Amino acid sequence: MCLIQDRNIVCIASSWDEHPTSKHHVMRILSERNNVLWVNYHASRRPKLNRSDSLMIVRRLRQAFRGSRRVAPTIEVLSPLLLPMPESLAARFLNARLLARQINAALRRLPKRPTQLWLFTPDAPELINLLDTERVVYYCVDEFAAFSGFNVDLITRLEEKTCAAADVVIATSQPLYERLAENYHNTHLVLHGVDLDHFASSEQVPIGQIPDEVRDLTRPVFGYVGLINDYVDLDLIAAVARRQPAWSFVLIGSVRCDADVVSGLQDVHLLGGRPYEDLPRYCRAFDVGLIPFRMNRLTHAVNPIKLREYLAAGLPVISSPMPEVLRYRPAVHTAETVDQFIAVAAAALADGRDRNPASRRAMVRDEGWRARVAQLSEIVSAERATPTEVPPALATATT
Repeated sequence: MCLIQDRNIVCIASSWDEHPTSKHHVMRILSERNNVLWVNYHASRRPKLNRSDSLMIVRRLRQAFRGSRRVAPTIEVLSPLLLPMPESLAARFLNARLLARQINAALRRLPKRPTQLWLFTPDAPELINLLDTERVVYYCVDEFAAFSGFNVDLITRLEEKTCAAADVVIATSQPLYERLAENYHNTHLVLHGVDLDHFASSEQVPIGQIPDEVRDLTRPVFGYVGLINDYVDLDLIAAVARRQPAWSFVLIGSVRCDADVVSGLQDVHLLGGRPYEDLPRYCRAFDVGLIPFRMNRLTHAVNPIKLREYLAAGLPVISSPMPEVLRYRPAVHTAETVDQFIAVAAAALADGRDRNPASRRAMVRDEGWRARVAQLSEIVSAERATPTEVPPALATATT
């Protein structure tokens, strides 16, 4: 298994301190043979005057004033202060130069090696021609223009610039691949992976080590792990909970939307975020894993990492009918309405955690993150080795 090595990798992504996502898994593995400079990038949308965004601003300011920090022997995290004004040409111009200055200063502290730029955000093309790189990789995991609060037209145009300037474009779902490959010949499909051993350990968790807050819940227990944002169909969960008051629903993750519709229901348990290390203990309490997303442009393109994590834990799954989950049937049951959910729940519960866990785990046995990073390494290393230069037409920001 040949991985990228002896490189300095600049990763432009969201917060390092958030729940592990694909970028965390990929960069941790790459850091074994390379130096990784992770840049917390938070300038994709203008904040709103609400409690959630106010708390986010406070967190970002704290990160910035802490300065750079080393979170692993070969991973350094930068948290630059940026202007969250994406519609402003001047703000993006300034942000790119502030970013480039701090990145170049950090690179001078690292061994002198070729540098790669990995962009997990579509809206920083102005940065590309300010860094001396041998590769530029755009790693697309979402329909970013479809996120709430994002300027659809602006994000679309900036992503077009990023793709045109990149040496490699990676898409993590078939819908994303089909959209991007239509216009960019260097697009590759690399599906998400799974931390197989971590979640498979759920099966060996003794009953006494299941967290107290979920151990004695009324069964069956339907569990969700992940960010709770406006794309999570809390209305569906609330409606099912009212129809089936004997069922328990456990939602683990930070709440970033209005959750009033479920907060008053006795058998719906909003637990907030829990440490990644403890998630197998919570999965041990679940009978079924949930991916209850609202079907729209954003979720149609999603390839949920939690799907593979549930299967690695041996759980049957009920999910919205996103294209990427359909390939895992019959271990995954799909539903969009209350009646559909209640109907497929019977089938999922009949499967049961203890009936076919090995077969579900086998479905993702070859999809570990290390195999995915090896695939990425082969793709990235095969592309042109000359530094990327942004064509003049792309060097000017779009307003």
